[in-house]
Amino acid sequence: MSSVSSATSGSSGPALSSPGIGSGLDVNSIVNKLMAVESQPVTDLQKQNDVLNTKISTYGQIKGAISAMQDAANKLTDLSTWASTAASSSDSTAVSATAGSAQPGSYAITVSQLASPQSLSSSAFTDANTSVGSGTLTIQLGTWGANNTFTPGSSGPATINISKAQGSLSGIRDQINKANVGVTASIVTDSSGARLVLSSKQSGVSNGFKITVNDAAGNNTSGTGLSALAYDPSNSVAAMTLNQTASNAEAVINGLPINSTSNSLSNSIGGLSVNLTKVTSSPVTISVTTDTTGIQKNITDFVSAYNGLLQMLSDDTKYDPTNKQAAPLQGDSTIVGLQNQLRRLSSGGTSLGGAFKRLADIGLDPGKNGQLQVKSTKLSSALSDLSDLKQFFMGLDTANPSNNGFAQQWNSFANQVLGTNGAFTLGQQGLQKEVSNNTDQINNLQTNLSLTQKRLQAQYSALDGKMASMQQLSSYVSQQFGGGGSKSSG
Repeated sequence: MSSVSSATSGSSGPALSSPGIGSGLDVNSIVNKLMAVESQPVTDLQKQNDVLNTKISTYGQIKGAISAMQDAANKLTDLSTWASTAASSSDSTAVSATAGSAQPGSYAITVSQLASPQSLSSSAFTDANTSVGSGTLTIQLGTWGANNTFTPGSSGPATINISKAQGSLSGIRDQINKANVGVTASIVTDSSGARLVLSSKQSGVSNGFKITVNDAAGNNTSGTGLSALAYDPSNSVAAMTLNQTASNAEAVINGLPINSTSNSLSNSIGGLSVNLTKVTSSPVTISVTTDTTGIQKNITDFVSAYNGLLQMLSDDTKYDPTNKQAAPLQGDSTIVGLQNQLRRLSSGGTSLGGAFKRLADIGLDPGKNGQLQVKSTKLSSALSDLSDLKQFFMGLDTANPSNNGFAQQWNSFANQVLGTNGAFTLGQQGLQKEVSNNTDQINNLQTNLSLTQKRLQAQYSALDGKMASMQQLSSYVSQQFGGGGSKSSG
């Protein structure tokens, strides 16, 4: 009996190396199945959160669409939209113009001279790799006057060192460009060979320049070596050829003489940028008119944003009977309310637009699902009466805000629903609160599930131990009784 006593010592039977090994009871499988049942509430809450998070994400997309619609509506309440002008030219190859805030009107422009930079070219060399010489080049910007007089500009002379290794035509070009002294260098190759071409970066008489040379070979005016690049007529040195003098643009605008260092006249006519491209023999007419094309685009851009919002609301609340599939916000009272508000607003009217009372009056016809359809002919006609059309969109009625212009009403709608206490904001916050509450429940349930799993693991492990002890005892008893009977018969 001593062997039985040894086998059953202790309150929980023989020690087990892992659950289920003692008796063959699959403890882990049993516990896992029981936990799957216990965990079902957590699974249900997680599924609820997946649905809620999808709704929150959809709310975010709708919020973006509302903001886009509001941005488009705000352009129609912006005074600059209605003050914007466009410019046209009777000869855009000679004079072109871009209107910003210029007042409508007509301008006659005659161009007698274009602004230009000074340009010099060297004599021809075999190719760009031909060695020219070494020493220093000194470049001074300034103004050339009568009889080759030169008045230096405010910037001092710039000296550029040319070593023997840098003394090829291409090397000198690179050194000049690297020095950034207001002159650019390039190499032009023609039938005679390669020439170094130097041009002032800016046009205008004050951007002329002269070049003096300190030739390492010792002769600074011989026209050979580096001195082949000298140009200083004020001292009777002109090894390089003058191809173009630095000059100002000269024009007459409505009888007023204009002189400019640039061919782009940005300050001559308020709100109008004029670009001169060639000399004219007769005046070029620049006509400035109200930019109805820009206004029309702002209106159609709003229609696109508005229709996009309505389509999104429709898609997010529809039900597909064929697939029996509901959209994320199907039946959502907040979104349905937004749809109804938008439709009521756009089917309403205003008395501030003179001849225009409703959207259909200007060619914006409410159609399927309340979306607006643009009737181009009617809209073009409305654009001929900008005064009334402007008030139709941006007019304000301080006594009765519901009578405001349509763009003002759309903007107010967006501010209301997206505001801190707006229906859209509160609806989104409600969904987020549900997710938060569910998450708290999930965390609490998971804490309890962890304790439950430990308890079940312990219980079934103990059961496994007891069953193992009983199996050992049964085996022992069987051996004892079986063995004794066999001995007696022998």
